[in-house]
Amino acid sequence: MRKKNMGKTEQETKRKLVPTVREISRSDYGRLLADIKERVRTAQYEALRAVNRELISLYWDIGGIIDARQQGDSWGKSVVVHLAQDLSNEFPGIKGFSAQNLWRMRQFYGAYVGNEKLSPLVREISWTKNVVILMRCKDSLEREFYIRMTRKLGWSKNVLIHQIENQYYEKTLLNQTNFDKTMTPELRAQAKLALKDEYTFDFLELGEEHAERELERALITRIEDFLRAMGGMFAFVGSQFRLEVDDREYFIDLLLFHRRLKCLVAVELKVGEFEPEFVGKMQFYLATLDERVREKGENPSIGIILCKEKRRTIVEYALRDARKPIGVATYRILKRLPKELQGQLPSPEQISALLEKA
Repeated sequence: MRKKNMGKTEQETKRKLVPTVREISRSDYGRLLADIKERVRTAQYEALRAVNRELISLYWDIGGIIDARQQGDSWGKSVVVHLAQDLSNEFPGIKGFSAQNLWRMRQFYGAYVGNEKLSPLVREISWTKNVVILMRCKDSLEREFYIRMTRKLGWSKNVLIHQIENQYYEKTLLNQTNFDKTMTPELRAQAKLALKDEYTFDFLELGEEHAERELERALITRIEDFLRAMGGMFAFVGSQFRLEVDDREYFIDLLLFHRRLKCLVAVELKVGEFEPEFVGKMQFYLATLDERVREKGENPSIGIILCKEKRRTIVEYALRDARKPIGVATYRILKRLPKELQGQLPSPEQISALLEKA
């Protein structure tokens, strides 16, 4: 009888040493579950990255073999077609051995084999996205830009195609800001890459003539498309965001939050041409946001003045002595970059230096 009671006491003691879900506070259990889920997702992501790197390395090696053999022999498309059939028969469970894809492997290898900077970078994005960039981008700097932005922002294939068609590369490098003077070196490059010179809102159903409130309402109605057009790292905070200073009310057209820069972004919409006084008003908004709205741990707020038109020299002078970080951009319903801006891109050295800090 005594032994039986001792056994029961021991079991009760063990149960007390191992708390049940009910005995753990809800907040503690929530953190425990969140930590484990995050670890699982990290492991899944790393596993996918490893698989992708191996696949890209395989395609790289196949491209290199074809390139080396073709240079020494006088064979062409017929051999690649035959090779594609034999490889598909030998490895029926592996896709990607079509004749077209084998030729792309050779092009892929030839485009990057001599580029020490890009040859490791291409392994960071998927094969389909690599093919899009290879086929649609004309030089190594443009390819580097889209590889880095795809990796950083997690663009899907369709988003990547959309950004290339909308000349995201050119419009980013042409942006007009005062970030060099108003932002820390740690944030400067990221901020420059977050702001474009021109935004394409081809999803809007607006006539050529429209009011600022019409533009604002149309953008809010298509908020997902708007945030995607802005670059994909913005979150929507509010429209006509109210600020009160000395019993007077002021309203910011759109207030966003940039997830990577960790800062509020005030957007002012102007349906006409840029005017220098817009900068003074934006500086007031940013000072107020930083003093009264910005949370602890967030970086200083940024302003974007979005106009229908601008004169680049006037913008340059207006921003020269501004003390708050501001960018001035235009918006269009059309997709193409104006011809007069095609020759104004930064030098290759300047572009390369910017991408290195991305």
